[in-house]
Order: sequence, then C-alpha cells, then structure tokens
Amino acid sequence: MKTILASLTLALGLAMIPALMPTQSEAQGPLRIEVTKGVIKPMPLAAPDFVAETPEAAQFAQQITRVVVDDLIGTSLFHEVPRDAHISRVTSFDAPIQFPDWRVIDTQALITGAVRTDANGRVIVKFRLWDVALGAEMGQGMQFAATPDGWRRLAHKVADQVYSRLTGEQPYFDSRVVFVSETGPKDARKKRLAIMDYDGANVQYLTDDSALVLAPRFSPSGDRVLYTSYATGFPRIHILSVGDVRSKILETGNGVMSFAPRFSPDGRTIVYSLTQGSNTDIWAMDVATGATRRMTSNPAIETAPSFSPDGTQIVFESDRSGGQQLYVMSAQGGEAQRISFGSGRYGTPVWSPRGDRIAFTKQLDGRFLIGVMNVDGSEERALSASPLDEGPTWSPNGRVIMFTRETLGAQGSSALHSVDISGRSLRRVRTPAGASDPSWGPLQ
Repeated sequence: MKTILASLTLALGLAMIPALMPTQSEAQGPLRIEVTKGVIKPMPLAAPDFVAETPEAAQFAQQITRVVVDDLIGTSLFHEVPRDAHISRVTSFDAPIQFPDWRVIDTQALITGAVRTDANGRVIVKFRLWDVALGAEMGQGMQFAATPDGWRRLAHKVADQVYSRLTGEQPYFDSRVVFVSETGPKDARKKRLAIMDYDGANVQYLTDDSALVLAPRFSPSGDRVLYTSYATGFPRIHILSVGDVRSKILETGNGVMSFAPRFSPDGRTIVYSLTQGSNTDIWAMDVATGATRRMTSNPAIETAPSFSPDGTQIVFESDRSGGQQLYVMSAQGGEAQRISFGSGRYGTPVWSPRGDRIAFTKQLDGRFLIGVMNVDGSEERALSASPLDEGPTWSPNGRVIMFTRETLGAQGSSALHSVDISGRSLRRVRTPAGASDPSWGPLQ
C-alpha cells in the first residue's frame, strides 16, 4: 500500500496525501506520506480479462475489462502492464493470486474480476483490487448489476472504485456529458442537443436539428438541461427533462433575448443573461415560481454567470472595465470584484466543483486558450491553446476539463477535447459527428 500511495502522490502532484490503510509495519498509527517534489510517473497496473462465469457472460467480460483499463490509463496516472508480459493467468475469481509473478513484471496494482448473467438476464460484474507489493487486497470486493445494454456503466463503476481507492479522490467515469452535435457544411451547420457517456460512447439525441441550439447546461441532479434555442427566431432559454421530447420556454419577458443560463448548485435558481435594448445584464429566476430579479445593472455587457459550488457567489464576464474580464459577486447581487488582470480577453468562466479554481476561455495574440486560476485570480495558467479553444466544463471531481476545439477554414469542424488540471493528458473525445458546448453532469 505504501508503494502504491507514494507512486500516486507523485503522479497527482500533491504535497501530502493520507494513506487509505496502513502497512503491516505501521499499523500502530496512521500513515501519512509527504512528497514535496517528484517526477510524474504513472503507476503500472495490470487487469487480466475478467473471468466469464456463465456462457452468456463471455461477450461482456473482455469488453468490460477493456473499458475499465481505458478509463484508468486515460487519466495519465496509470499505465497498463502489457498483456504479453503476464506470467500468471487468472482463470477463477477465487483462485489465490500469485503475487511473485506480478512483482517480477513490475506490477503495483492488480485488478481481477468476473462477469456472469443471472436468471433475469442481468449482467453482474464483481472485482477485487490488489496491492501487489504487500500481497494484500485493497478494500473489499464489490459487485454491480445492470441490464445487458448497461454493461459499459458497470465498467465505469468498477473503474470509479479503483480510481478512488488508489488516489483517495472522488471519481468521474460514471458520468454523462450533454453537448451540441453538429453536422453539415460550415456555412449551413445543423445543430441539435445530444447526451453521451463521458468518453463519447452511447450518444443519444435530445432535440432535432430544426432550430439552432447553443450552450446546454446540466442540472445538479442530471435530470434536466437548460439551453438556448432560436426556435422563435431570437434566443430564448429552454428547459428540457432528459428523456422528454418537448422542452419548455422560460418566460423571461416579451421581446427580449435571454441566453447563457446555468443552474444553482441546489437546482432551485437559474441565472442567465437578458438583453433589453442595447444593455445586457445578469438575472436570476426562481425555478418553482418563475419570479425573476435583476443581479447586475450596468451599461456594460455582462454574461456567462456560474455559481460557486456552495451557491454563495457568482463568477461572470463583463466589459465594464473597457475589456472583457472576469468578476465575482455575491449570489444575492451587489458589488462585483474583478479577478482577472492578465493580457487578453477572458470569458466563459466556470467554477470548479472543488471550489478552489475557476476555468475560463482566453483570447490572446490571435489564439484561444483554456486556462484556470484561483478564485482570487492568482496563479493563472494555460492548459491548452489553439486557433479556437473555448467553453470549458469541469468533471464531477474537479480534476479534468472538457472543452470545444474548432479547426479553422472552409472545411473546419468542432470537436470535444479534455485535459487534466496539470495541463497533461490532452485528448480528443470521439463523437459520431462534430461536437461543441459540452456540459459535464454529475456522477450517475
């Protein structure tokens, strides 16, 4: 265990991380490993194909194993020990682990599992996680069940458990993302809302492409989506229950444009931008009653509000200082404090679920980048840059950011990418068509 925790502490870049359980030699007191400097080195893990305990489970066992491994190595905190290096073969879930065979190929964490089907046709997966250096199981084995079409969720649940036990952090694999799916040529792009697993699988469409839609945002419970639609000819905010085919327009006033909506952490309030004449301010609406109140009153353009995770503050973008910058104010309204002071233009701020950082889009020197800063504006740093990166959204555990990257030119297209908060592990999220405006939902 100490070996695993020390390796993960280096990979996570943390100064201190508590042990999940003490080693045998240190069982008299809690283990705390302090690392002040370190080289990022992914932990080697092995995951032999899960054992198929019933004939019907054979089609799922290998697929589930692969998704579990892909989830974990996709974080860049782990790397897989090649299958052809395995000495031991796991043929039974209850068979003793030959730890020397795994130590000799430098495995630190070992995942074993089994899959079966029951009389009701459900797929059941169980797993164990082993500390190879200690020759001991980490935590207790668990099992999950789902209908056959939910086998990928079973894999994500296993990966979530492994991730949490090895890092001490909250997981994020069993989550979904709502986004805008884009098809057609750039000058006649069709857009509709879609929802998918965090890794791009299981795409389902929520709307048709008859009207332009923008900026979908999940509710805290993941059962509703806010978005902006041009179905009436100008931007209006719609709310849609996931699974329904018809949305509801939020009544923000006749003849006004409303857009950039977002839920409060408790789901009871919606903040949004409303344009009256040439003025754009931030407003709030009580979801239950529809009552509205004005949050800002300034001749500047003020938009893209986002709540802090405790619901007490809002970050937003405004050009009240002459350029597009970020500001923080109380969720009750009142004076706002500017937090961005670097060169360039700042927009689309989003508060981390951890409450410690704000992600944003920045335009600088003809390029767009995704960056993060502390909530007071300090320690700003860029995580990505391209001709057009924009619209960040946080994973449920606040470790990964997903965003839109658009390629320029007549044949340009949009795609989703993700990057962790260290700026490592930049990767494209594969979708069936072009994609933009992601919003990461909560753990399911």
